[in-house]
Amino acid sequence: MSATTATAPTPADTAPAHVPLVGGTLALGAIGVALATFMNVLDTSVANVSLPTIAGDLGASVNQGTWVITSFGVANAISMPLTGWLTQRFGSVRLFIASVLSFVLTSWLCGLAPTLPALIAFRVLQGLVAGPMIPLSQTLLMSSFPRAKADTGLAIWAMTALVAPVAGPLLGGWITENMAWPWIFYINVPVGLAAAAVVWPIYRGRETPTRRLRIDGVGLALLVVWVGALQILLDKGNELDWFNSDTVVLLAVVALVAFLFFLAWELTDAQPIVDIRLFGRRNFAIGTAALSVGFLLYFGNIVLLPLWLQEHLGYTATTAGVALAPVGVLAIVLSPLVGRNIARFDPRLLATVSFVVFALVFAVRARATPQDDLWTVMMPTIIQGGGLAFFMTPLMSLTLSGIEPSRVAAASGLSNFARISAGAFGTSIATTVWDQRATLHHAHLVEQLGANTDTGPLAQTWSSLSAGGLSAEQIAAVINQTVDAQAFTRAADDVFLGSALLFVAMITLIWLAKPVKGVAPAEGGVAH
Repeated sequence: MSATTATAPTPADTAPAHVPLVGGTLALGAIGVALATFMNVLDTSVANVSLPTIAGDLGASVNQGTWVITSFGVANAISMPLTGWLTQRFGSVRLFIASVLSFVLTSWLCGLAPTLPALIAFRVLQGLVAGPMIPLSQTLLMSSFPRAKADTGLAIWAMTALVAPVAGPLLGGWITENMAWPWIFYINVPVGLAAAAVVWPIYRGRETPTRRLRIDGVGLALLVVWVGALQILLDKGNELDWFNSDTVVLLAVVALVAFLFFLAWELTDAQPIVDIRLFGRRNFAIGTAALSVGFLLYFGNIVLLPLWLQEHLGYTATTAGVALAPVGVLAIVLSPLVGRNIARFDPRLLATVSFVVFALVFAVRARATPQDDLWTVMMPTIIQGGGLAFFMTPLMSLTLSGIEPSRVAAASGLSNFARISAGAFGTSIATTVWDQRATLHHAHLVEQLGANTDTGPLAQTWSSLSAGGLSAEQIAAVINQTVDAQAFTRAADDVFLGSALLFVAMITLIWLAKPVKGVAPAEGGVAH
């Protein structure tokens, strides 16, 4: 990718040589940038435990409500490749402040949304304006520290990015129960305004040069069409009975044709918006695939878990958030250790540790029953944080190994685009598979209950409940609720087991990459 279309700015690419910040100014500037990062990453998970409440208040199903998450993720992924172009056109500081303030505005609009389609539309806008914020926050933090201490800036950035997903479910659950769901978006308003008020006075004198640039409009349009069509297909497929629906068939054709044209255009354009040729490098292709599939599985499951807990195990939004929050404990503790030692070990070995932990966690989860208590649900979540600490940094190191400095920004942006898109797809895939497997298990359970109707389980249960004074309608409702809980729990177990097997398979995948040792992630290569 040419310099004019770099996907994620780095200090070397976008910033002139500025004197590092010192003392209180450095601390205040780091806090301001970290606040913006926290706000952005928080919004990827804060709505997870609130989906049943949001969907119910807006008169929609929970499956339709998942668009609140996926629409933000896809829009964010689409806008990320434009960061490099926008930075060189408007300057990194102005673009960062504009992104933060636009995020504040769209968050406020999300809170005001009267219907689910309106909320989804505002979430799309929110994701679009959020795209530049993460790579630019990384750039500003690294440029604030002396070059010898640039890792300190990355450590602050990484810590913030890890804390936000931990706080998201817990904060979202508490706000939903004790206030109202719009406040999960309104909370961004004071945080974003505070971040902008702190960052602008400190960094406005550290603006980067600007110039007029050409943009690959055709490539961008094709990117939006194929990613958008594919996401709508994944979200609506289950509701429309997949390829028995003309709408789904049409979406599949549009996605495929637009994708093929996108590949052809990007491979032949002089200044492509996405440097597809990077996939010709073995380590980049394997590293990006592992990052994407791993994030798809991880994000899909952290969306599925609170839905299952709230809809079928009787958890409140707050309790579901408590069950999810510990995933960040070991991640926060171990990530600095992994970062300090990344250059000493082959990243394939460290990534293997991550995949083994994830596989074990999901294998344990696959034994879940409706009778599991909070601690039983929470324990795998705590352990999963250890796998998360070994996930991102080693795989980014592997992905960027051997990439020329002039292409590191393009490589980082493309791998992040693939990862974020995969995360959004993971939500749709996990909830669709869960629903389909639940339907199958429900049918099997009803068949078993109905066997030997005079003396079978159904007859015994009916007799017991009838003796307790329940009416026929009440007994039918209790039995159906029990069957649903069992069916959806078994379906969740199927998703967990499938995830475990895929993580095991990815261990083989990453060892197909070329051996790498003593290579730390390049600047600009850290993902959120």
